[in-house]
Amino acid sequence: MDTDDGTFEIFLSAPPGLEDALCAEVAERGFADPVAVPGGVTLRGGWPEVWRANLEVRGAGRVLARFASFRAMHLAQLDKRAHKVPWAEVLRPNVPVHVEATSRKSRIYHAGAAAERISTAISETLGATVTSDAALKVMARIEDDLCTLSLDTSGQPLHRRGHKEAVGKAPMRETLAALFLRECGYTGTEPVVDPMCGSGTFVIEAAEIALGLKPGRSRSFGFEALASFDAEAWTSMRQGSPGATDLRFHGFDRDAGAIRFSQQNAAKAGVSDVTNFACQPVSELQPPEGPKGLVIINPPYGARIGNRKLLFGLYASMGQVLKTRFSGWRVGIITSDAGLAKATGLPFLPIGPTIPHGGLKVQLFRTPVLR
Repeated sequence: MDTDDGTFEIFLSAPPGLEDALCAEVAERGFADPVAVPGGVTLRGGWPEVWRANLEVRGAGRVLARFASFRAMHLAQLDKRAHKVPWAEVLRPNVPVHVEATSRKSRIYHAGAAAERISTAISETLGATVTSDAALKVMARIEDDLCTLSLDTSGQPLHRRGHKEAVGKAPMRETLAALFLRECGYTGTEPVVDPMCGSGTFVIEAAEIALGLKPGRSRSFGFEALASFDAEAWTSMRQGSPGATDLRFHGFDRDAGAIRFSQQNAAKAGVSDVTNFACQPVSELQPPEGPKGLVIINPPYGARIGNRKLLFGLYASMGQVLKTRFSGWRVGIITSDAGLAKATGLPFLPIGPTIPHGGLKVQLFRTPVLR
C-alpha cells in the first residue's frame, strides 16, 4: 500500500472542463477532501472508497487506485523496485493482468521497456499471467522520475451502467449527462423534459437521481477480481431500497424507433413507472401538468447529424416553443455550435466550458428561469 494506514490516492476521471462539477458530486457523496485536478478528481481512501466511488458516483468515467509509487532513474532501478511492490496484497495469482506504461520528463523514456520490467516483476513475484488482452489493467505513469502504479478498478467505462442496451445515433454518455444535469442545477427535486430524447439518457438519468438509485447497481467491476475484494462487504454496500418520487420525467422524439429504445432502456433501469416517452415533433411540445422544472436538450448539430443550414429553422422554432409555452422553466441546450444556440433567441447565462464529446467540442447553454 501507498501508506501505513492502508490508504492511497484514488483518481476519478472526468471530461476536461467538468472536473469541478465532478468534485462537487464527490464531496456531496461524503468522500473526504476531494480535489479537482486536470482530467478528474483525487481523494485519499482505501478499497471500500474505491468500491463506493464505482457504485455511486454518477459523473466519473473511471476510478483508478494509485496503490504504489517509487523513484526510478533507470530501468535496472525500476526492475528492482517493481520486484519489491507487495503485488500479492493487490493482485490475485490466478487473474491475468495487462500492463501499460507512459513516461514523460523522465530518464526512463522507453515506456514499452518499462511496461516489460513491471510485467516481469508481477509474473516472477506473484506468478500471475501478464497478457495484452487481460481485462484487468495495471498502469505505470513515470513522470519526473517518479513511477506511480495504478489499477483501473472500473473495468468497463462507468458510463456503461449495465441497463441501457438500445442506443440511437450520436448518444450522450450517461456520465456526461449526469454532469450536465448537475450543471443545470438539477438535484432530483423537479421534473425534467427532453424534447429530443434519443435513447432516453437524460430522462432516465434524471429519474434515477430522483429515486436515489445507484448508477453502478446493474453491473460488475474490475475490482471484483482483486486480492483486496471482500464479497460480503460489497454485497452489503450494494444493498438499499430505492426511494420514491411523485415527479415524472418526460422524453419526446420524432423518431418512433428512438422512443421504443427509450422505453426499453427505462424498463431495464427500473424507472418505467416515473418516465413517459412519446413520439412527437418539437412543435407539439407542451409543458406537462404539475410543478415546473428543467428542459434539457441535446439537439442535432451540423457536424454531428445532418446539414447545418437546415438546423437554424429547427433551433429557432424550438426556442419559440420554449419561450411561449415554458414560462417558469429553465432550459439547458448542449451543442457544438454557438450560432445554432443563438438562433433559439433564448436568454443564456454565461456559457459553460468546452467539453469533448464524440470527437467534437460541445458547450452547455443554460437559461435562467424563463419569464
